[in-house]
Amino acid sequence: MSESSPDVLIVGGGIGGLVLALSLHQAGISCRVLEAAPEVLPLGVGINLLPHAMRELSELGVANELARHAIETRELRYYSRHGQFIHKEPRGRFAGYDWAQLSIHRADLHDVLLAAVRARLGETAVLLGHRCVRIDQESSVVTVHCDNGATHRGRLAIGADGIHSAVRGQLYPNEGSPKYSGVNMWRGATPWPAFLGGDIMTSSGWLTVGKTVIYPIRPPSAATGGKPLINWVAELERPEAVRQDWTGRGRLSDIMPAFAGLSYDWLDITGMIESTEEILEYPMVDRDPLERWSFGRITLLGDAAHPMYPRGSNGASQAIIDARFLTGQIKRLGAIPDALTQYEAVRNPASAKVVLTNRTNPPDSILREVWHRSRGQPFERIEDVISPAELQAILDRYSKVAGFDRETLRTRPSYV
Repeated sequence: MSESSPDVLIVGGGIGGLVLALSLHQAGISCRVLEAAPEVLPLGVGINLLPHAMRELSELGVANELARHAIETRELRYYSRHGQFIHKEPRGRFAGYDWAQLSIHRADLHDVLLAAVRARLGETAVLLGHRCVRIDQESSVVTVHCDNGATHRGRLAIGADGIHSAVRGQLYPNEGSPKYSGVNMWRGATPWPAFLGGDIMTSSGWLTVGKTVIYPIRPPSAATGGKPLINWVAELERPEAVRQDWTGRGRLSDIMPAFAGLSYDWLDITGMIESTEEILEYPMVDRDPLERWSFGRITLLGDAAHPMYPRGSNGASQAIIDARFLTGQIKRLGAIPDALTQYEAVRNPASAKVVLTNRTNPPDSILREVWHRSRGQPFERIEDVISPAELQAILDRYSKVAGFDRETLRTRPSYV
């Protein structure tokens, strides 16, 4: 292996891959990011960074820059299909954490991370247009072959290339397509007047008739006519999945009439959806947890390792935790296979619990319980449907599974 070869080759320049690059650099470990896309485009819509992820991003020194582009979420509120209040939960620092919860546009998050990587590691640290087609490994080296004919050699290769991961496909060639949940999603972001104080995330309705998740992701600006940018998600049970990608263009006719006439005292949801210029449509999918991620000098990270339903605002945060914990193992043991197996021994079972919990009892199962117990009808008092203690127990169980209960997060040592 030449002296210019890095210790770690990162396949995929998304959120997990860039956080891994920043973490390895912080730990004094050389790396290079190989990204399939030929150019960086402002893809996606909103994303949430929970306190366990913000702790890691704070340790990387990018939290303040992210906050400039984001909304610090104060509270998550749940409402019935009829707009009746169900429950509220303080978030981030408002819930006593040492770190905020940030709601941010995925493109803004990616831009901040990419700029930090290029500033700290150099402009050539991220190579665009390098799609991995195969990884070979020998006793002490891995070689990543790209579709442009380039080859890159290192000591470890990390597949951080998303739910349709080429690296995972090489390790599990017969796995097949992601598993459809029975729910289709439409997403969008549009400038819209602030609601409920301008820093509240809401979740309402239920999947059988239409569920929404809505929250602001950018502060007001001249570009948005002095309005915040509002992210919305509309979810609906459907027997068949829409296209199996994350950039399909949705149509209003597919969303309506399920979300027609949906307006509460604090927000005209239908009007907001109808004002959105670009609607994205895709199925809610995941994959079954794998027994094994690591094969010699190759392992998986983030959605390549454990894609999950976006029902706990937790997918990106889990990828960030992966990256930091993996870096800690490489720092402790060196760029050797043992570091990958030690990483997997902790992160595989932990993330598998989140994947399975997101299928059965994520935080929004609050809405499921209320829908079923009320038979979808309006109610006078939520206490007549379900007790506050039951509602809080659902949220507390999820925070422990996802690894961001306050005391654990505050007292554990740094990963890196």
